[in-house]
Amino acid sequence: MRDLRRGNRAALLRTLYFTGPTSRHELSGLTGLSAASVSNVTGDLIAENVIVEAGLVESDGGRPRVLLRVNPAFGYVIGVDVGETHVHVEQFDLDMNELAKAEYTLRPGRHDVDLVVRHILDGVDTVLAASGTDPAEVMGVGIGVPGIVESGPEALIHAQTFGWDAVPLGALLRAGTPLPLYVDNGAKTMGQAELWFGSGRGARHAIVVLIGTGVGASIITDGLTYRGANSSAGEWGHTKVAVGGRACRCGARGCLEAYIGAASILERAGLSAEMAREQATLAELVRSGDPVIDETIDYLGAGLANLINLFNPERIVIGGWAGHLLGRHELTKIKKAVAENSLSQPFETASIVLGRLGPDAVALGAATLVVDEFLLGKASSHRRHPAAI
Repeated sequence: MRDLRRGNRAALLRTLYFTGPTSRHELSGLTGLSAASVSNVTGDLIAENVIVEAGLVESDGGRPRVLLRVNPAFGYVIGVDVGETHVHVEQFDLDMNELAKAEYTLRPGRHDVDLVVRHILDGVDTVLAASGTDPAEVMGVGIGVPGIVESGPEALIHAQTFGWDAVPLGALLRAGTPLPLYVDNGAKTMGQAELWFGSGRGARHAIVVLIGTGVGASIITDGLTYRGANSSAGEWGHTKVAVGGRACRCGARGCLEAYIGAASILERAGLSAEMAREQATLAELVRSGDPVIDETIDYLGAGLANLINLFNPERIVIGGWAGHLLGRHELTKIKKAVAENSLSQPFETASIVLGRLGPDAVALGAATLVVDEFLLGKASSHRRHPAAI
């Protein structure tokens, strides 16, 4: 009975969260639960202040129906984006409104673990102080990082481009904060953000690609992120597009990232730029119509076509700062290159669009790791649930 009630609670919470203000009558139809079950569970959730009333809606011939919604102030979540050049820390309410932000710069090749841990912990303290939030009201901290993340209490990170080999990021952070921690690959957190709130919304089978200095992907199948046997699925940037080709930062040759990653594009154009100028330099190159950009589009088209031929997605979302830059200027050429390298039937049923969430998508998606646990009934604020650790 407890499992049944927990399942009913999760179904109602998820429906309210993604549908918005909804009446009890509509909840019964959307979830398939009986009116009595909806009444009992919503009564409990209101008593706990998890959901609140959100106005009235007219009904046919009867009294107006009360609308319910998830209480955005029930608790708060923090999302962290550990990137090639930065650590971004952002705090959100449950409506995913940004309340505070802290940013720290990382120098190229300087991804010292202790420094990254210090930036994350300092950022958490900074955003809580800026928003005036009691840490007891925080449900948890989600962290998006490059590389492969082994699930478990230590959250071991394997990120060759950072020089990290089995770094116990979870254990290192837990030594500095009592807040619950959720760690995942940054491309996967961006994918969840776009799936929930952005260009992937409504798609059951989608692929969200992240193109920046590094390259990755989040594969969504039947509405869920595909992880593989060891959670390394989605390392799209290290699929091979040229046997014995250009050297990649991972140590191999011919990787897609060595042709479409931002640093590799600039290198092939004979340009060098400090990380702080990388985005501006690539933007100038794209606007100039340099032949290297056309070559990059050819490789990107082949890489996206491989995803279409392998996974048959209904939608591909192009994200990451370099992906947005290329897509804003060259989306028509990108689609043409994909068509030339794809099987015709799966290409015709796939749409290729730009992500909508911009540079904050990884941190936003990392925060949704905490929200996802909350919607399943597994996360709450410390004040309301002291056992949460």
